Amino acid sequence: MKKNTKEKIIDTAIQCFNKDSYGAISLHELAKATGISRGNLTYHFKDKESLLQAIANQMWSKMQKERNKSRQLPSFQNLHNEVQLYYKFQKEYAFIFLDPHVLNHPVIKKQFREMTAQTIEDNKAAIAFSIRLGNMKPEPVPGLYHNIAFTTWMLTFFFFFQEIIRGENIVKEGEKMKLDI
Repeated sequence: MKKNTKEKIIDTAIQCFNKDSYGAISLHELAKATGISRGNLTYHFKDKESLLQAIANQMWSKMQKERNKSRQLPSFQNLHNEVQLYYKFQKEYAFIFLDPHVLNHPVIKKQFREMTAQTIEDNKAAIAFSIRLGNMKPEPVPGLYHNIAFTTWMLTFFFFFQEIIRGENIVKEGEKMKLDI
């Protein structure tokens, strides 16, 4: 299926922003990389913020579609699937996850906060489900399972960063993540 100009701009912007960062790429450079005039680019996206909004909308839509597949039944397998999902999107939209200025941009920040809260609640639901099945004991110390749900989200969110910090890819291209815990 042939991509329209808007889709080409978004795809090229993601590649350029991932390579050089959101702040380092101008609309002029982006138009050049896309192979269109700056005027054509601004016809579709009046400024970088509207382009960032379109990219964020694309990411949230894809992410929500994938999350909905695994949220039907709370389970630890779904927690693992969530880690896989975050990792996939952290690689695909690296510039969003790696740049604190982009993460704190109003276009991104509110949605991330909502998604984070939902992910922590999903983690709590998986724990509660496991307790009901008898696979886990009721909380031995008040707040412990909340902390586990939060820590699971944190590990999920920051997994990609640890690869960068350590300078090695744990997950090879095209492979699924295997966590031997």
